[in-house]
Amino acid sequence: MLRTYRWLPFLVLCAVLIGTLAGCGSSAASTSARDLAMAPMSDMSAEVQSAPLVTRQAYQFAVANPEVMKNIPCYCGCGAMGHTSNYSCYVAGLDAKGSVKFETHALGCSICVDITQDAMRLLRQGKDVQAIRAYVDQTYSRYGPSNMQ
Repeated sequence: MLRTYRWLPFLVLCAVLIGTLAGCGSSAASTSARDLAMAPMSDMSAEVQSAPLVTRQAYQFAVANPEVMKNIPCYCGCGAMGHTSNYSCYVAGLDAKGSVKFETHALGCSICVDITQDAMRLLRQGKDVQAIRAYVDQTYSRYGPSNMQ
């Protein structure tokens, strides 16, 4: 009888950990783009559509949220390319019809995509653009100069 009770705390701990991990897994998968404005994938270029998921999401978010992204800097060194914000890493401009002309830079730059993914995460947490910019400045300034003056 004593042997059975000796394992009880271990079994309870295992049950709690399994329940916690199962909950974390399902919520992480379901919140990848939840509650954020995202441009439709059908509006993305062929290169974007064939990119990894996090990169596709970053492009979708950048296109749908220029008011956020134009206020977030990038620290990958793209200022030398004329980029003026993290938005510039995704969007080169708009054509005469208002359609997006895609910048391909972020397709191969993990810093650009990481900054955007952080902005998405922080927006989901209720942070405003100023708080997001402060976080990006603090986290990414070690990689190089900001592309925002």
